[in-house]
Amino acid sequence: MDASKLLAEARVVPVVVLDDVEFAVPLAEVFLEAGLPAIEITLRTESALACVERIAKAVPDLVVGAGSVRDREQIPAVIDAGARFAVSPGHSNSLCVAAMDHKLPFVPGAVTASEVLALREWGYSLVKFFPAELAGGLKMIQALSAPLPET
Repeated sequence: MDASKLLAEARVVPVVVLDDVEFAVPLAEVFLEAGLPAIEITLRTESALACVERIAKAVPDLVVGAGSVRDREQIPAVIDAGARFAVSPGHSNSLCVAAMDHKLPFVPGAVTASEVLALREWGYSLVKFFPAELAGGLKMIQALSAPLPET
């Protein structure tokens, strides 16, 4: 499931790495008060899922998602924690199928035009350009957007 509708109101989605669950809810409240309707908590720490769970329960008006999702087994875990979307630095068939099977809005990663085209065939219009800076940054995004304006 494409996450573009869920995240349509979010012009910016902060990507956050949290080591301490005690910071999760206060940080989420600050983002919401600042007019940022969504947050992505990366699965780079042992406390990441607990942070997602705390935010989902304590700040229900904030759309909380899980980032750095790398395999299909993580999809049910992030859903159980309360994530409303998932983001990956890349994509695989099994990861896309798992997100669709669980009806989880998903932002798969891509870095080339071929990857973007393949993801469009899966129904994804919103993709994460990763690793952005190393792959040419804004100039690469502009170059890709010329022949792929709908992405």
